[in-house]
Amino acid sequence: MPHPRNTPRAAAREAAPYGAAQRVEPLVERFLGGPLPVRVRMWDGSETGPADGPTVHVRSRRALRRLLWQPGELGLAEAYITGDIDLADDLADGLRALRAAGRERGPHLPAPGLGDRLRAAATAVRLGALGARPPVPASRAGLRGALHSKARDRAAISHHYDLSNAFYTLLLDETMAYSCGYWTAQGQPGYGPADAQRDKLELICRKLGLGPDGRLLDIGCGWGSLTLYAARHHGVRVTAVTLAAEQAAHVTRRVAELGLEDRVEVHHRDYRDIRGLPDFRAGYDAVSTVEMGEHVGDAEYPAFTALLHDVLRTGGRALVQQMSRGATAPGGGAFIESYIAPDMHMRPLGETVGLLEGAGLEVRDVESLREHYVLTVEAWRRTLEARWPEFVALVGEETARVWRLYLVGGALAFEERRMGVDQILCVRPGASGAAAMPATRHGWYEGLGAGR
Repeated sequence: MPHPRNTPRAAAREAAPYGAAQRVEPLVERFLGGPLPVRVRMWDGSETGPADGPTVHVRSRRALRRLLWQPGELGLAEAYITGDIDLADDLADGLRALRAAGRERGPHLPAPGLGDRLRAAATAVRLGALGARPPVPASRAGLRGALHSKARDRAAISHHYDLSNAFYTLLLDETMAYSCGYWTAQGQPGYGPADAQRDKLELICRKLGLGPDGRLLDIGCGWGSLTLYAARHHGVRVTAVTLAAEQAAHVTRRVAELGLEDRVEVHHRDYRDIRGLPDFRAGYDAVSTVEMGEHVGDAEYPAFTALLHDVLRTGGRALVQQMSRGATAPGGGAFIESYIAPDMHMRPLGETVGLLEGAGLEVRDVESLREHYVLTVEAWRRTLEARWPEFVALVGEETARVWRLYLVGGALAFEERRMGVDQILCVRPGASGAAAMPATRHGWYEGLGAGR
């Protein structure tokens, strides 16, 4: 076996100029459990790592200080958000390289011992990086109160969805749908994100069997994409509910602009207060909840599924579009939960199906849209990059960088099957067990996307 000092890697290290990169490299490799998967350029110009790898630029000593105080994903994310770390290449390439290295080295990184920590502190002293904990970025959520209390849930929703209607108008297409699209003609000339969203809305309406003068309860209505589409194109009467004040104001304005006051009611309230709505006891023909269930919480979800059952008349249908995590995947992660969707909870798809069935609903259909979310998030990311100066002017560079990291990381999570998204169609069966639904899917899809 060659002596460690005689390996090509060691020879390359000795030949390279000795700077901050060379001081840090052995420590980083110890914490990562193997060689650097990316090229690292330090503030003093020194570099190390694979010459053909994506280049991570550590711009200041403060980046190391952040990682000392907050090791792992959150520390890296905050160093990127504040600009202490940047990528000279595409951010997605850098994250892919890190993820690939993590998969090769197993699910658990080496646990740093006391000696590792002391060496890290000594290196930080030599590099002038030791000091007080850097301030937490202003864009980080700071929630208080009991988990999933009404007040805390309102604050969590406000943190993400009340960023401003101007921001989401800039990011989203004209449908204002902030959820996974359904790309029926991806790649065809003239087909874009708005078409994919309209195809998704039409698919939901067909699955729910909406028709003139039917009654739909849209829980977590967002900026009203489904509410307005169902009322305009299917003649249904809609009760729309959202906990976000900015969303409620937007939907109310759009209802007035489109002259739909006789068909749409908008309520700014918690889903737990739906039982107080005037029409609750009459029973709805359909209920939809599109990517809202992730915010409900694990302990609260059985009560949520019971509500979906109780709002329906016999034979009424429920459509749940919801993100999931893999059976062994963590789901959101520290960055998402701290900056994007605090208190969010995702579970494997099968657990959600079991909870819906446990509430007395019959699950009739499950359709995965995972690949569609890669396309959807990528469309949002392209908009963000193309209009970057406008986003920075609107919300500041720190928040814009939060969203860049969120969208790039989100697309990768769906691409790598760490996260999924599914449409789950249920019915409230009658006493005889009859579902009062078509026995096949064909009618839902026939003609979908035609006539554009």
